Amino acid sequence: MLIEFKNVSVERELRLVLTDLSLTLSEQRIGLVGPNGSGKSSLVRLINGLLLPKTGQVWVDGLDTAKEVVAVRRKVGFVFQNPDNQIVFPVVHEDIEFGLKQREPDPKRRALRARAALERLGVGHLIERSVHTLSGGERQLVALAAVLATEPEILVFDEPTTQLDLRLRNRFERHLAELPQPALVVSHDLALMQQMHRVLVIDQGRLAFDGAPTEALAWYQEHCA
Repeated sequence: MLIEFKNVSVERELRLVLTDLSLTLSEQRIGLVGPNGSGKSSLVRLINGLLLPKTGQVWVDGLDTAKEVVAVRRKVGFVFQNPDNQIVFPVVHEDIEFGLKQREPDPKRRALRARAALERLGVGHLIERSVHTLSGGERQLVALAAVLATEPEILVFDEPTTQLDLRLRNRFERHLAELPQPALVVSHDLALMQQMHRVLVIDQGRLAFDGAPTEALAWYQEHCA
């Protein structure tokens, strides 16, 4: 994984939410922390073209996100904070299989991939369930399974543990550690951030600190808490 930001600024609702951001990301596990509204979610949305920079450029493994957005989105799997922003079909397996249509034309293989993704996360029993009967944590794991089924090369998680109880949160942490893909994780869960290889602190739209988890989290707690 190689993600590059060069002199990137982002404007949302006529307000700059990221300013003059330049950095290179290549570690296997990267965490992002910062106060609410600091620009963390905007930063990760740049990685798969959900947002485009007002100024500057973003590259993902050599692909310009502004010019090659389709190729970028095939490469980057994005798991939203609210799974309702991802789940669109009423039955679990229908939702996961729909996301595979462009990658897997065979319906039987799509069904197998959907089941395998759910079982990988320990929620294979949900495959025939109505989405409306799932708990928030179950929906989050279904949304993650739908992304994993597409076999992305890079994963981005925006507050992945906010709807998980302790049992599911611990399960997510184990699965995250086992994933072969590099991952970027936005979270207020400081224990989860300790498992990262690198942590970025975003504050008021700028990169305030960049370093190892222990040092970055200590700075964050001292300056942003």
